[in-house]
Amino acid sequence: MGAEVFMLSGMPETGLNAKSIVIGVDEAGRGPLAGPVVAAAVVLCRPCVPGLDDSKKLTREQRGQLDPRIRRRCAYGIGVVEVDAIDRINIFHATMLAMTRAVERVVAALCCEPDEVLVDGNLTPAGRQPDWRWPARAIVGGDASERCISAASIVAKEHRDRMMRDYHAHHPHYGWATNMGYGTPEHLVALREHGPSPLHRRSFAPVAQLELL
Repeated sequence: MGAEVFMLSGMPETGLNAKSIVIGVDEAGRGPLAGPVVAAAVVLCRPCVPGLDDSKKLTREQRGQLDPRIRRRCAYGIGVVEVDAIDRINIFHATMLAMTRAVERVVAALCCEPDEVLVDGNLTPAGRQPDWRWPARAIVGGDASERCISAASIVAKEHRDRMMRDYHAHHPHYGWATNMGYGTPEHLVALREHGPSPLHRRSFAPVAQLELL
């Protein structure tokens, strides 16, 4: 699931001129106690998919409708960093790595370099990941203000949610099909009763504290 890429089915949407390629990047899963962190990189095409917004502002049904439309119409890449790497390099660097992988994959699909990469938040992987080589700009609240980042936020969220629902089938007592690995009361109760699974982030305080008991 981590190497998913798709080509544009229409003409790229433009930045400042008709030849510019702008990639939007966002992540899902920085805060959960279990599961991977996932990043998506998206290049929009014309006509743009309507209804794009920050994935957190959309309902599950809206995201479920928009995700296949984005993947069908746009070029995208997905980067996944699993739990063992999160615990080894910490969640910040794992997120930067996931973003780098996502951009690498969409660039490979497009067979050309972008003019700019727009990253949601206040930091980019530039100077923080050795394989990052693209001009990048961080935009706080970009998942709501930049449509390419909005699209990336939806694709990343939906991809990670699918992964967590799959993991739920093997570890049903943690409730991942609904809490997606976040530290909800039911998840914390299950952690205390069953202990951490191999998919829990042992570097995160609630999990680490249980292992010390």
